[in-house]
Amino acid sequence: MNPKTIKSALLKITALVAMTLGPLGAQNAEAAPKKQAGPNGGRLIVAVDPKLEFLVSKDRKVQITALDAEQKPMPLKGYTVSVAAGDRSKPTKLEFTESDGKLVSSGTLPDGNDFPVSVAIKPVSGGKTVYEKFQLNLSNCSSCKYQEYACVCDH
Repeated sequence: MNPKTIKSALLKITALVAMTLGPLGAQNAEAAPKKQAGPNGGRLIVAVDPKLEFLVSKDRKVQITALDAEQKPMPLKGYTVSVAAGDRSKPTKLEFTESDGKLVSSGTLPDGNDFPVSVAIKPVSGGKTVYEKFQLNLSNCSSCKYQEYACVCDH
């Protein structure tokens, strides 16, 4: 077969696939749930029930708050939470204590404004531990009122 013919056929197939899948991609984008921040401006962790808000305080401590369906704080019972943050070869590990129905880290996050975080949420009953991993970027978003780690924009 002639190389020009093969190239022409591949271009036509690619165009056909793009035209077919393009509308499907748009439909899936519309069906995706809108990102939400927590009521205090933190990142929502929805992989557990109840959902949790991960919030970094001004003193670089982490606060974990359980939220009900209306995003109101509720006591976090039945889970232990730990956080590993910063350099993966020597992470800063945070443990939590209860304070006013919320979990507050006993230590602070490492220096810097942009580093990986892994949150381990373990049921006290011995169930499977859930891990939430994300990049903790403490810069302010230029488009919304949240810090980048809790940003609700689509950038």
